[in-house]
Amino acid sequence: MSSPSPAAAPAVGLREPAPPGRPRRARRRTGAGTVLAGLAAAVLAVAALAPSVLAPGDPHAIDLTATLGPPSPAHWFGTDEIGRDLYTRLVHGTGQSLVIGVGAAAVALVLALLLAGAAALGPRPVAAAADRVVDVLFAFPTLLLALLLVSVLSPSPQTLVVAVGVGVAPGYARMVRAQLLGVRLSPYVEAATALGHRRSRIIGRHVLPNALRPLVAVFALSIGQCVVWASSLSFLGLGVAPPAAEWGALLEAGRAYLTVAGWLVVLPGLAIVALAVTATTVGRALQTHLEPGE
Repeated sequence: MSSPSPAAAPAVGLREPAPPGRPRRARRRTGAGTVLAGLAAAVLAVAALAPSVLAPGDPHAIDLTATLGPPSPAHWFGTDEIGRDLYTRLVHGTGQSLVIGVGAAAVALVLALLLAGAAALGPRPVAAAADRVVDVLFAFPTLLLALLLVSVLSPSPQTLVVAVGVGVAPGYARMVRAQLLGVRLSPYVEAATALGHRRSRIIGRHVLPNALRPLVAVFALSIGQCVVWASSLSFLGLGVAPPAAEWGALLEAGRAYLTVAGWLVVLPGLAIVALAVTATTVGRALQTHLEPGE
């Protein structure tokens, strides 16, 4: 008989619903993470732009009667060695940490665009020179390259922005170069070349708009990374100097009291991690939405 066997029908029924189910669950998980990251980003924005809304106190107010106090209803995150409220200092330090992270990410992307554009779209001698510059910079670990620049220049927030931006730039330059080359070799660019369009028009109308679109996500992803590197330099004493409430400076100041007041290190460290995770999640969400066909 030509009727299907009993074993065949369940197999088809089991195979068909499974693929749609997995992406739906993945989308729900991604959506929940994106919503949480958006809420965290909103809180960080308020802390950066209007810190007094979340912490109306003075971040530099000293209370020698409450030195090294543990977290309590009066001081949610405890106090430091001279009685300053750690929660207030963390909230008021958000703006400086974010400004350094965003500034360093901007410096990194501008350098990456210049180097990658010269390597992927420039004449052969210029492309070879740009490739060698990227290779030399890429040979240095990010933190080491930033340390070299901070050592040559005087430590300051501006120096921190430049040093971290230059340290991060080589990795993004390779990424942008690959993106530019991929778009330049795409069929629609080859078609425009075959139709006799000018090189400048092809680059300005076809290559750059399509290659630079994913950089919005790259920029968001790099903010968290730059905040981590900047905080590392401040922790080493080569970044923002006390009494500033920048998060890396708070870590460096609390290091001496780690065994007796661990909250002075743990809580600023958690704040840095939270900012990095938030920036990464938002960047990946942007990357997903900016992918072709999404």
